[in-house]
Amino acid sequence: VELVESGGGSVQSGGSLRLSCVASGYTYSTYSMGWFRQAPGKEREGVAAVNSDRTTAYADSVKGRFTISHDKAKNTLYLQMNSLKPEDTAMYYCAAHTRISYALGFLLREQSFNYWGQGTQVTVSA
Repeated sequence: VELVESGGGSVQSGGSLRLSCVASGYTYSTYSMGWFRQAPGKEREGVAAVNSDRTTAYADSVKGRFTISHDKAKNTLYLQMNSLKPEDTAMYYCAAHTRISYALGFLLREQSFNYWGQGTQVTVSA
């Protein structure tokens, strides 16, 4: 399984970006996918996730600003990020578990995922 992220970049506060994660190497109908981020000096945290039942989960810090979606036909995960803030600056990682559709309480846990992308940098300036 390979996950390749794209769409990161530098924007000003209040701007928008859309991250994409193309997944290849699996065709399971049961899965969980998510976005995590890690800022310098901080632990990696769950941002948003979705499972094959279309259940979504968001970190409180991004609710109402970020939207996760999954295009099954393209096997691509998206993260639409609006109203970006400097504190959103981080490396963003795509993650997947290809055989489990996690319940809501498990979707933002790093330990729930067994495949990870290389990351894409998001920098938001004030």
